[in-house]
Amino acid sequence: MDEISQDQILEKLTSIFRDLLDDEEIILTRESTAQDIEEWDSLNQIKIILECENIFQVKLRARDIRNLNNVGEMVEHLFYLRRL
Repeated sequence: MDEISQDQILEKLTSIFRDLLDDEEIILTRESTAQDIEEWDSLNQIKIILECENIFQVKLRARDIRNLNNVGEMVEHLFYLRRL
């Protein structure tokens, strides 16, 4: 797998969120949570997970995702999985 930095993962996540939630004004930070983005509901959460699996070529487990508190933890988790 190609190396990717955490900043690049955050950029890709921002693009994923903008596309799936149809909002080009979304700016993700490591501190962003579902409470910060109105369209980020449970249905869109599933779409985000599926798209992350596709884009980052990883398998995300529901119990791992539930334990993530913000986008920064999601970035770190994706970074870790890509290094396995």
